[in-house]
Amino acid sequence: MAAMYANLVKHLKAGGCWFVRTGKGSHEIWYSPVNGRTFTVPRSLASAPLANAILKQAGLSKAF
Repeated sequence: MAAMYANLVKHLKAGGCWFVRTGKGSHEIWYSPVNGRTFTVPRSLASAPLANAILKQAGLSKAF
């Protein structure tokens, strides 16, 4: 579970995204300079389809 989150964060940072702030519960708010949007990342990330959906929101290509 933690490995999926760590890999996603690695891909987000490589794509130029950065952490903005903590959100409600175990969620974080990130910003993507690729498309100028903020998006939510759960720290309890456990599924590859959700990780790919987050990368899509960030304007990055699939990695999982």
